Amino acid sequence: MLIGITYDLRTDYLKEGFTEEETAEFDKEETIAGIENALKNAGFNTDRIGNIKHLAKKLTNGKTWDLVFNISEGMYGIARESQVPCLLDAYNIPYVFSDGLVLAVSLHKGITKRIIRDAGLATSDFVIVETISDLENINLKFPLFAKPIAEGTGKGISGLSKIISKTELIKICKNLLKKYNQPVLVEQFLSGREFTVGIVGTGKEAKAVGIMEVVFRKHEKTKIYSLENKENYQKVIDYIVPEQKIIDNCYEIAIKCWQVLGCRDGGRIDLRMDGFGKINFIEVNPLAGLNPVHSDLPILCRFAGISYQKLIEMLMKSAIKRLHLFSNNKFISQSRKERKDL
Repeated sequence: MLIGITYDLRTDYLKEGFTEEETAEFDKEETIAGIENALKNAGFNTDRIGNIKHLAKKLTNGKTWDLVFNISEGMYGIARESQVPCLLDAYNIPYVFSDGLVLAVSLHKGITKRIIRDAGLATSDFVIVETISDLENINLKFPLFAKPIAEGTGKGISGLSKIISKTELIKICKNLLKKYNQPVLVEQFLSGREFTVGIVGTGKEAKAVGIMEVVFRKHEKTKIYSLENKENYQKVIDYIVPEQKIIDNCYEIAIKCWQVLGCRDGGRIDLRMDGFGKINFIEVNPLAGLNPVHSDLPILCRFAGISYQKLIEMLMKSAIKRLHLFSNNKFISQSRKERKDL
């Protein structure tokens, strides 16, 4: 069984002149190597494809794969994470993780929160700021929290993201609108504990596989899970497993959010308590980082006794089962034409 691997390698973009922040979401060589080694250890053959441009060239040259392990984030556009899945759909090639619709919707934090809210699940009140004039009639109470509507890995988030006055709000939103050239999500600040839950599976078969709480050390003043703090987490953050009651509540909420959003195979749901201890949805990561050492999903899986090898195998098992690629425990290797009848 040949597994193609699509990804955005950070060093490729740095060589092209992009900045460290612009490439913050992209993967290091050690991540790709970790995934590839785990797939090979599980008995699969692998082919490194790379980013969407490399994928497009290989497809036009007639290359195909039985399944693609897709972790490509994309560089341009608010639906950039959906580009590789949509291209694979056009060639009828199956892939691991969520489809283009889910990845486009979930990257837009405001639309995601609307779906969660309409489903009756808790998420902080918010507004989407497209221009500064949108702040004139804002009815949210301070403190507030502001971040770009469609970035990940803490990009655009810093100690300044927590806002306590209208003057600060206008200043921060102006800066974010200009720097990231996209709307800003302004939401009620949640002052309680923060958690991230790992999910594996799709639909009714989705299950929580681990959880960790983000605890800032005393010397870290902002208490904000920013890009800087994420990149230096070993110096300023402790990841711990919370008490069982909290685990049960977080698991229940995270799975509901995962199912409502239509996510597939694996990822993370981020949650945070308000001042009264109520757990709220923050955001979803359907393309969670998979660095074997430093990414949140592998870390919380280790806390739960799940090795990196086992995690990759669980993700593959979910995708293969969802796609009906096995019959009587034997892989069905089919052409693109034959797969149309699945």
